[in-house]
Amino acid sequence: MADLAVEQGVVPALRITDYEASKRFYVDGLGFAIDWEHRFEPHFPVFAQLSRGSLVFYITQHAGDCQRGGLIHLFVPDVDAWHGELRSRGVAILQAPEESIPGLRDMTVRDPDGNTLRICQRV
Repeated sequence: MADLAVEQGVVPALRITDYEASKRFYVDGLGFAIDWEHRFEPHFPVFAQLSRGSLVFYITQHAGDCQRGGLIHLFVPDVDAWHGELRSRGVAILQAPEESIPGLRDMTVRDPDGNTLRICQRV
C-alpha cells in the first residue's frame, strides 16, 4: 500500500467566477487559508492556492484553466467532525456523512460555482 504520509503529488484546480464569494465559502465556511494569490494586473482574474492542514488545491478565474462544475475528494481523519464544524459555520450540506462508496464515509458540499467537494474518511 502507498505511503499516505508523502507529499501530495497532484494539486487539483477548481474554476470560480466570483472570487469574493469563493473566499467567503472556502475561508469563512470551510476553514481553508489562502496561501497566495496571483494576478497579472490588479483587476485581472485570480489564481490562488488554498490549504487546510495537508489539503491543498487551487481556485482559478482563468476560463482556459478548467470548467466550472468540477469534483474533488478531500480525505480527512474524521468526516463527522468536519460535518459538525461546517454546519456550525452555516455551510449547506448536500449529503450528510454516509458510506456511499465502499470503504469510505463521505459528505458532499458544493461551492458557489457548482464545484462539488466530497469530504471523505477511509473506514
